[in-house]
Amino acid sequence: MAKTVGMVSLGCSKNRVDSEQILGMLKENGFEITNDEAQAEVIIVNTCGFINPAKEESIGTILEMAQHKKNGSCRLLVVTGCLSQRYPKELREELPEVDIFWGVKDKEGLVRKITEAVGGSYKCCSEDARIITTPSYSAYLRIADGCDNRCTYCAIPLIRGGKVSVPMEKLVEEAQRLADSGVKELTLIAQDTSAYGTDLYGKPMLAELLRRIAKIDKLHWIRVLYSYPNTIDEELVDTMVADPKIVNYIDIPIQHIDPDMLKAMNRRGDKAELLALFRKLRGRIPGLVLRTSLITGLPYEDEAAFEELCEFLQEVRIERAGVFPYSPEEGTPAAKMLNRVDTAEAERRAELVVDVQSRIMDDFNDSRMGTVLEVLCDGFDEQAMQFVGRSYAESPDIDGCIYFTADHEVEAGQFVPVRITGTMDGDLTGELAE
Repeated sequence: MAKTVGMVSLGCSKNRVDSEQILGMLKENGFEITNDEAQAEVIIVNTCGFINPAKEESIGTILEMAQHKKNGSCRLLVVTGCLSQRYPKELREELPEVDIFWGVKDKEGLVRKITEAVGGSYKCCSEDARIITTPSYSAYLRIADGCDNRCTYCAIPLIRGGKVSVPMEKLVEEAQRLADSGVKELTLIAQDTSAYGTDLYGKPMLAELLRRIAKIDKLHWIRVLYSYPNTIDEELVDTMVADPKIVNYIDIPIQHIDPDMLKAMNRRGDKAELLALFRKLRGRIPGLVLRTSLITGLPYEDEAAFEELCEFLQEVRIERAGVFPYSPEEGTPAAKMLNRVDTAEAERRAELVVDVQSRIMDDFNDSRMGTVLEVLCDGFDEQAMQFVGRSYAESPDIDGCIYFTADHEVEAGQFVPVRITGTMDGDLTGELAE
């Protein structure tokens, strides 16, 4: 049974890992993987249902893929992921073009259903089934699923449930397999990475996990995303300082800084604690690059609260930030709150924060002029007619990049020294430094 299957994976990197595991199990069951949906007999859309724009993108993609049932090779259209986990009944009623709806649980059950739907015989899948869809030298390691934080604006616990950490031994084995396959950059992800292990071991165990993974010889960069302020402890900081493989980059979503807003969001900590944390991190970790996530326009955010957020950002000067206007999600406490901020005003405030952060990023880029950075080459950009890559300060998929010239070929996946000489639309430019 050789059936071709194509996957469209939407949303976050955690969703991408789900897609990679589904593809790996399908391949073990005799399917051929194609990147051309027009040629696929089975098309899977792994949806995102986090905020309204993501929902709209998911619906649009499903309708686009449904056209391949009319004009292409598609005989089976499958929808899985967060959107179908959250709205199974509504989607079935509105999208009769879809043959199979599935949620975020039981990926093996989904593979069984697809296999049987095309007349195949399902066989058990191995635990390490996964097809990497990122460049061969860079991959994500999802260390937990779900979330125990109950932020009032967030639907993730409604969709994926509480935090379930992956046992450490399995993660170390997976990291070793990825390294053996050629992965040099490993990015650890979860809804709350710094709380990893509390459900299994009774305390945060990210530091211990990092120490074990850092012992894998072939890995060169290890990066940590989505760490919460209240679970970043001294042991984690000590571990980041001690091992050069763990890059000096950490993503800490703060969402806001005004005390009333933090209370409305059900966020732990306050402004003083966040200031103290950032000072400690910058004092202990040389060249640290911080990333955060911010929400504007949540109910109760008045002009004073918004101004306090902007002043905080100008003071702390976080190098990277994702800024989102508030999106009310049904089923969450925030969606029932009064004192709503007009959607247009929430978007206006988000744009103003982006302006603040753009100036901070420009200053950060200016501070790097003339320095020589270790850059992981991502290949040659035909449009820019230059090589392109990233330093430790640029996380894959979410941050900018570094364009550079060289008088000889530089292979994708190769680490090279690049002298920074300028900027281009917010990205850095430079030249190979022999």
